[in-house]
Amino acid sequence: MKFINDFRDRELCETLLERIHKEAVREITIMEVCGGHTMALHRFGIPALLPNTITLLSGPGCPVCVTGRGFIDHAIGLSMRDQTMVCTYGDLIRVPGSESTLEKAQADGANVRIVYSPLQCIEMAAQDPETNHVFLGIGFETTAPASAVALQKANELGLKNFFLYSAHKIMPPAMAAIIHEGVKVDAYLCPGHVSTISGTKMYEPLVDQFGVGCVVSGFEPLDLLQSILMLVQQQENKNAAVEIQYTRAVKSQGNVKAQQILNQVFEPCDAWWRGLGILANSGLKPSANYKGFDASVVYGLSTNEPADPTGCRCGDVLKGLLKPTECKLFRKTCTPANPIGACMVSAEGACQSFFRYANS
Repeated sequence: MKFINDFRDRELCETLLERIHKEAVREITIMEVCGGHTMALHRFGIPALLPNTITLLSGPGCPVCVTGRGFIDHAIGLSMRDQTMVCTYGDLIRVPGSESTLEKAQADGANVRIVYSPLQCIEMAAQDPETNHVFLGIGFETTAPASAVALQKANELGLKNFFLYSAHKIMPPAMAAIIHEGVKVDAYLCPGHVSTISGTKMYEPLVDQFGVGCVVSGFEPLDLLQSILMLVQQQENKNAAVEIQYTRAVKSQGNVKAQQILNQVFEPCDAWWRGLGILANSGLKPSANYKGFDASVVYGLSTNEPADPTGCRCGDVLKGLLKPTECKLFRKTCTPANPIGACMVSAEGACQSFFRYANS
C-alpha cells in the first residue's frame, strides 16, 4: 500500500472486522496509549464496530494531557519576567494552569511565542542576546530528540540566553504504573511515533512482568483494525508478545541515532503525570554537561503540583478508570471552547475526541 486511501479501503476494513468478530471469543481490554490513536479510533468510528468482548480504554499518551498545572504556572511566571520570552508548541498554550493559561497571559502582555521547533527558539535567542528565551519541552520519546538537538546547538553557539524547561517523559513507566494501580489491561496498543524513536525492546518487560500483549500500531483504519486483530489473537492463543504492525515506520531497534543524542543530552529524572503522580525515572532532564541550559535549575523552579479543579476527572480518564462522557463536567462546563481540564484542550485528548466524535 502506498497511498492513504489504500489504508482506508472499505472492503479490507470489513474483512478485518469479520475476523475480529469471529476470533474475539474471550473478553479483552485494550488500552490505546497514544492520544493520536484515541483520536483516530473515534474519528473512524471503530469502537462502535467492535464486538462486545472488546473494551477499549484511553491511556496517558497525550503529551499535553499529562503535563501538570504547576508546569503551566511556572511557564506563565517566566513569560511575565522582564527580558524573558517563553516559546512553546501551540497545543500547550490553552492548557489551564491554576489561575490562567499561556494564551491569556499573552493577551495580557506576557512574552509568549508559538514555535514549530525548538530550533526556532534558538534562532530568536541568537538574534536577540539581551532577552532570555525559554523553550517549554513537552512530549515523549517523539519530541525529546528535537529538544536534545536544540541544546546541542545552543552549546555549539555558546548561547547564554537559551534555556529548556523540560517536562519530557518516557512511556514505559506510565504503562507499568497503570497496571500497578490495578487497572484491568490485557493488552496495549502501543504508540507508533514513540516507537519510531525508541524501538520495541522497551515493551518487553511489560510482557514479561504483567503478561500483557503489545502491538505497535499505525494510525489509519486498516492499521488499527489489524493491530486489534493481532492483540485478539495473542489473547486467544495466550501468547502475549511484542509485535509491530506499523512496519512501514517502526523498526525493532528504533532510531539509533536519535537514541544516542537523547543519551548524550538527557538523563532520567522523576516526573509528575496527571492521574499517576510522581513516577520514578519517567522524565528527562538536561544532563550535567547541559545543566546551564536547564530552566528549572537556573530559575529555581519547584516541582509542587497544585490540585486539579473541583470536579475535573482528567486524571481518572488518563488511567482508563473513567470514560470522558462519565465526567459530570463533560459537555456542560467543560467544552473545547471552554476547557476545564487538559484532556479537553488537546487535539489528542480523550475528552476532546469523545466530544467531537462519540455521537457521530
